[in-house]
This record gives sequence, C-alpha cells and structure tokens, in this order.
Amino acid sequence: MAVALITGITGQDGSYLAELLLSKDYKVVGVVRRSSTSAFERIEHLLDDITTVQGDLHDQGSLLGLLEEYRPTEVYNLAAQSFVPTSWNQPALTGDVTALGVTRMLEAIRFVDTKIKFYQASSSEMFGRVQEVPQSESTPFYPRSPYGVAKVYGHWITVNYRESFDLFASSGILFNHESPRRGLEFVTRKITDGVARIKLGMQKELRLGNLKAQRDWGFAGDYVEAMWLMLQQDQSDSFVIGTGETHSVREFCEIAFGHADLDYKEYVVKDERFYRPAEVDLLISDPSKAYSVLGWEPVVGFKELVTVMVDEDMERLSTGTK
Repeated sequence: MAVALITGITGQDGSYLAELLLSKDYKVVGVVRRSSTSAFERIEHLLDDITTVQGDLHDQGSLLGLLEEYRPTEVYNLAAQSFVPTSWNQPALTGDVTALGVTRMLEAIRFVDTKIKFYQASSSEMFGRVQEVPQSESTPFYPRSPYGVAKVYGHWITVNYRESFDLFASSGILFNHESPRRGLEFVTRKITDGVARIKLGMQKELRLGNLKAQRDWGFAGDYVEAMWLMLQQDQSDSFVIGTGETHSVREFCEIAFGHADLDYKEYVVKDERFYRPAEVDLLISDPSKAYSVLGWEPVVGFKELVTVMVDEDMERLSTGTK
C-alpha cells in the first residue's frame, strides 16, 4: 500500500487531497501541530480512515521521526502561514514556516529515504508584480508580500534539492483555488458567507478592499488531482496550475450576490483597511504544460464555483451547522 504523508491536512487542500488519496487506496498520514484546541472540522468525516500525528515544520527532529516511523512513499507539503495579509504582521513567522519549513522537510527526506517523492505547494503570489501575462513556469518572480517572498524561497529550495541531490521533488505553482472549505478570512469565502448572512438577515453590509483586483480562480478539489499527478510522473518538475481565466473581485461579487437575487452595489462597502500595502493586480495562468504533460484540466468553472460556495454557506447558516 502506498503511504502518503500530508502536512497541512486540516486545511482546505489537505482535506480534498486526503479524500482523493483514500479513493486511490493510499494509507494517509496527516501531520498536525500540537494544540490545546482541535481544528479538524474539514477532515472530521475522514478521521476513521486516516492517521493523524503530531509534527511541526519548525522542528527538524519531529520531521525525521515521522519519516522514519511511517516510511511514506509520497510527502505533500501543504502546511504554511498562508494568509497573505497576516504575512505583513508576522513576516518572521511566515518565513520560518513557509520558507525554512520546506528546507527542514527536504533535509529529513534526504537523510531518511531519498526515494520518497516530494510535492511542494508553491503559489501564484510568487509572480506578484507580474512581468508578463499570462504567467508560466518560465515567468520571473516578483513577490509583493512576505508570504510571496517565503513561497519563492520554498519553490527554489525545492528545485535546488531536486538538482543537487537528485530527489524527486516537484513544485506546483497553484493559482487561487477556492471551495466551501476555504477559510472565512479569504476574500472569496468572506463574500459568499457575507451574501448568505445578508440574505438571511444576519448582517446588513459587506466590507471589502480592492474590487478591481483580478485573480485566476479555480476549484480546490480539481487542483489536488494535479498535485497527485505530478508525483506519478517519471521525472519531477515544476508546473503552473490554473484555469487560464481571470476574474475581478467585483465580478465575484456580482455572481455571488446575483445568485441570491441581490445587487452587490447595495451592500458592498469599500474599506481601505482591507487594501494590501502592495497589491497584486493581475494574476492569470498559462497551464499549457500541465495540460500536455500531466493530462490535467480543471472541471469546475468559475460561475459554478461561486454559486456552489454561496449555496453551501446558505445551507450552513440556515441549519446552524459550522
């Protein structure tokens, strides 16, 4: 039986990836940080089928111990301080986890078993102040946040270990991917949750930042399949994963509010507190390499993604569930 170790399994991507790997008969080992409170709501339905273990990307020893005990065939490093606005308030923490944490895991693999296949979750935020449109694997990076800077380090250290130590180390440069499991602090979920609350009479307005910002949004459940496909290739490599389409925050609002028979202009309030110190204006992927090499394509379209998220938040709030 193939064994997959997933850091960040309690997050959006970790939960979808765990479901995918279980469907393919993997033994799934999820790494979680020790905490006095649990945050297992995204994987609660999987707890009988997966193994959760304590580990920390800050701690080299814990990573070595996990690899030696569970002997995974694949490691998916999804853990990070991943909320961009927080990275300005906690830049050192972001660097330690999102950047150096990758090095610690790669070092653990190098010492325990160089045959382990490694996946690094890179990000379109690495492109930042974009140098060309659309962005491909060869587009220069110009990150515009401490998070983006940390992700650039994590990406390049993955490439470096691939080339220096002949590790199977692939990097997925994923553009924005959303779902009903997205954290409420992220703008997409903030919008769909806000729409549901306004429709149900639970709040009267929704405060947002830059409505002109544009992103390449896809469905997280589609993107985890690309992660898995990367580790099934004969050689490791880096791949841009996205839809090749771009949409603005304003357009997201139009569809989300419209799906609830509301006009976003009557409820959305621009609030400068939510503007980034350095904005990323236009991110749009060129996923042609993933299409041709991996045979991967997104299934869920933008409008379907937005409406499903609104429906899920409406149901959640209507029934009083989490």
